[in-house]
Amino acid sequence: MAGLGEVKTAVVTGAASGMGRSTAAALVKEGWDVLALDRVATEFEAPGATVRTVEVDVTSREAVGRAIADHLADGSRSLELVANIAGIYPPSTLENFTEDVYRTVFDVNVLGVLNVAAEAVTHMQRGAIVNFASVDAFTVSPGQMLYGASKAAVVMITKELALELAPKGIRVNAIAPGWVNTPGNAATGRMAAAAAGIPLGRVAEPDEIARWVSILAGPDAAFMTGETIVLSGGDVIR
Repeated sequence: MAGLGEVKTAVVTGAASGMGRSTAAALVKEGWDVLALDRVATEFEAPGATVRTVEVDVTSREAVGRAIADHLADGSRSLELVANIAGIYPPSTLENFTEDVYRTVFDVNVLGVLNVAAEAVTHMQRGAIVNFASVDAFTVSPGQMLYGASKAAVVMITKELALELAPKGIRVNAIAPGWVNTPGNAATGRMAAAAAGIPLGRVAEPDEIARWVSILAGPDAAFMTGETIVLSGGDVIR
């Protein structure tokens, strides 16, 4: 918990849209001070709340470290939560993948997670890190070879970091969403078909996923680390 006079702070990446934006907004409503990082600047309508948005590319550890250090510089904040949500999913198959696409996907989805975690933990005395994986870490989606591989890496990194950071009182867990009603997914034109194949008959809303970040950061998950929560509407049990 934040010390006397300190404000509990969360870092959220991928905060400009979709699940990242919903997570940042939810945390602000819960009273968190939020540092919202994304390659695109964004604003939040949250009267009386503290939220700072910074344009940052998570593939640059130096830029990430500078943004976090600047936000915490006055000593009034206690960094207690990191939500690694930034991610990309360009289509890829064995036939059409390129080295550039491979490096871009893994730089954002894997190196980005490591960069943010590495810089954040230098400022954390306790708390939680929540990494965003995907159901594609456990199932196969046609045309998402590299994305699925990158998210499988996030699942294993989550386990490794959980073991490494447990002595510091930092818990590390992951969320693996299935289809979510985000602008990126909507742009694929496949959400209606995807919903029809999900046992619960619909895709998730970003706010539903965001609530799990709060759960994993809170006391109800105090004995939980190294785990991945799958939120797929039953998609992975087919």
